[in-house]
Amino acid sequence: MNTRDLEAFLAVVETGSIMAAAARLNLTQPGVTRRVQNLEEQLGTALFERPAKPLRPTLAGREAYEHGRRVIQSIEELRSSAAPNGAIRGELRVGVSPDLSEAALAGPIDELRETFPDLSVRITTGWPPSLLEEVLRNQIDAAALSLPDGTRPPEELTAEAVAEQPLIVVGARDLDLPATVTLRDLASHAWIVGQTGCGFRTTLRRRFEAEGLSFVVGVEAPSTDLRLSLAARGIGLALMTRARLIRSPLCEQVRPIDLPNFAPMIRSWLVHRPSPGRLRRPIALFRNALIREVGGDYAVSGDRGSISAQVDHENDG
Repeated sequence: MNTRDLEAFLAVVETGSIMAAAARLNLTQPGVTRRVQNLEEQLGTALFERPAKPLRPTLAGREAYEHGRRVIQSIEELRSSAAPNGAIRGELRVGVSPDLSEAALAGPIDELRETFPDLSVRITTGWPPSLLEEVLRNQIDAAALSLPDGTRPPEELTAEAVAEQPLIVVGARDLDLPATVTLRDLASHAWIVGQTGCGFRTTLRRRFEAEGLSFVVGVEAPSTDLRLSLAARGIGLALMTRARLIRSPLCEQVRPIDLPNFAPMIRSWLVHRPSPGRLRRPIALFRNALIREVGGDYAVSGDRGSISAQVDHENDG
């Protein structure tokens, strides 16, 4: 079996199209098609449902993907072990939820590239449920994501705590609200949230449902900066971390809303499969860099998974 045919097949599964796979592999589209067809002939079965856009693997294709990814990883581990000075080669595939994208794509990536110059890093974004599924299916090697407090990643994955941060409700500065605000007072307002799967949105929905209140989604916006900008213009209310609010240039254009009986938290994790093999060191470096970038004043303390938050009073009063 030709490993190049296998690599082409894996790329098509992961990107969902011949065109995207060709761009990733620096090949022509007919070249990718030929390699996939070669693999199908060798295995004696169709690996994709045709016609379907995006291309979807058949049952045999999904099984071939699982086995094929392990074969390629084993080859990459062999190359790394035989490389001079134990250089780690191949690819590290990391998924990042939108609320962490800015931090994940800055300092941590720089550290990875500096420490492991022969390692190619591929970043994708997605909401936590899809990222967890991709790690479980070995479609990505690790994922940095945030989940509502009290929610943990699946037990079959290794989950390492990155940060735990308090969330704060914000709205336009001229928003007319009573002196003491309750969640019921906010039930008539629209909310600016991420798409289904966003941890902030899940936190709000659960609390509103627990109180028997209506939760109205006004705008779905993928990034925290966009949600903050819309809130400043009076489009609706938004939920975000206090640290992110303080760092934003829009901080002075919104009003933090104090809710005495509502103090939600969100916890960020770095998850990966239990045996990352040659990627153990890069994943550990990425996690530690994320803690420095995302944690800020919210540091991981002693024991694994134990987090202590130092409350930031920079913007209080």
